[in-house]
This record gives sequence, structure tokens and C-alpha cells, in this order.
Amino acid sequence: MTGKINSYKDLIVWQQAMDLAVATYSVTKARPKEELYGLTSQIRRSATSIPANIAEGYGRDNRGSYQQFLRIAQGSLKEFETHLQIAERVGLATRDQAYQLLSVSEAIGKMLRQLISKLAPE
Repeated sequence: MTGKINSYKDLIVWQQAMDLAVATYSVTKARPKEELYGLTSQIRRSATSIPANIAEGYGRDNRGSYQQFLRIAQGSLKEFETHLQIAERVGLATRDQAYQLLSVSEAIGKMLRQLISKLAPE
């Protein structure tokens, strides 16, 4: 993105993390009701935690706190990927669904790593 960043909403990584969370809800919408509070809930919670932590970190007053929240977002991303792979293995997600979401999560992970390194003291 070119131009000045005025808000966390201007960050491409936050935008893509939001898209991932929305796509996750879409993919998990047709899950069996008895699964709603199990793996489905874990996948949804970890997916929504990613953009939430990016936003929370952005709102902090210092660089160190921002980096810490970006690291928490990275952890949520890895949790999301793990839950999704479990869902695929137990038949709650198709291979195609998992592949599409994991591709997006990989791109988000790269952006998070880049942002964390750019915020590192020189």
C-alpha cells in the first residue's frame, strides 16, 4: 500500500487477516451443530484473534507493545493453521478449503514477520 498509514485499517496485513476471518466463518458455516463448540469454535476464535491483535497492537503507545501484539497475532495464526489441519484430517474441512485458507494464512504470516522486523530497533 502506498501512502500514509493513518489507522490499523490501512494495513494490508490487517485487511487480509479480516478477509481470512470472514472466509473462515463462511467455510465453517455448514459444520454439524454438535461441532459448534469444539474445533469449529477454536478455528473461528483463532482466526478472529489475528486481526484483533494487529489492531490492539497498533493502538498501543509504544513500539515494543506493538511488536508483542504482532507476535501474539503470529501465534494465533499458527494456532489457526493447526486447527484447520486437524479439521481437514477429521473430515470437517475439505482439502481444497484447507489449502485456500492456509495459502492466505501463509501470506499473512510473511507480512507479520516483515512488519515485526521493520519495527525492530536499528
